[in-house]
Amino acid sequence: MTETAGDGRDAESVSKFVESFAAQLVEAGMQRMAARVFAALLASDKGVLTSAELGEQLQISPAAVSGAVRYLAQTHMVSREREPGSRRERYRVHGDQWYEALTNREAVLKRWESALREGVTSLGADTPAGRRLAETLAFFEFIEGEIAAMMERWRVHREKTFGQG
Repeated sequence: MTETAGDGRDAESVSKFVESFAAQLVEAGMQRMAARVFAALLASDKGVLTSAELGEQLQISPAAVSGAVRYLAQTHMVSREREPGSRRERYRVHGDQWYEALTNREAVLKRWESALREGVTSLGADTPAGRRLAETLAFFEFIEGEIAAMMERWRVHREKTFGQG
């Protein structure tokens, strides 16, 4: 990395943050390279970096950047966009990336709920396994409702705190 992060910030401090936050994301289950790329994007002032910039900052190959971005795009943590007037892609992290990522998890919960309903029917609601699946289903239904209510509260809080975004 260069001596400054390009905006007057100390590159070493930025790098320490990126690696530290990425380590926390990895501990929570995110892929290591995706965590590093996400943290680097999050730490950039514009929230946008090219593959070359990410590779240089993180000292990783273009293939590593590509794989990480693929994962992050699938999980709705970053988006790809074309650099105006160029064939190069750049990758953007949005201010509402956590909201988007959590909202997109709702589709996963719906699929799990459907599978669990089938499991309860298949195993029988009165069997120990059926009761265990029914409790798991009830948990996911509860969580889904809580997430929806929490996300609405977040929208109101975000607007009050940061204005229209």
